[in-house]
Amino acid sequence: MNKSELIESVQSALGKDATKRAAEDAVTAVLDSIANGVRSDGKVQLIGFGTFEVKNRAARMGRNPKTGEPMQINASKSVGFKASAALKQSL
Repeated sequence: MNKSELIESVQSALGKDATKRAAEDAVTAVLDSIANGVRSDGKVQLIGFGTFEVKNRAARMGRNPKTGEPMQINASKSVGFKASAALKQSL
């Protein structure tokens, strides 16, 4: 499912009176709120769905895939997602 399909799903879940624009605004608001929460608090926990959390990746040695030469990969941050037990059981 991509973002457009998610918007259509939200629109149909909201009922006949909901416009596609309203569904798009709702999806965008939720995604922006999750991004802002992770950015400011480092963690967003949605009970029954899962947890988004900032993960720190240590610096490490890697290989340039083109030349095979060893290279230093800098430390970085990324966002991880851990699904809740309820979500895992529903799959």
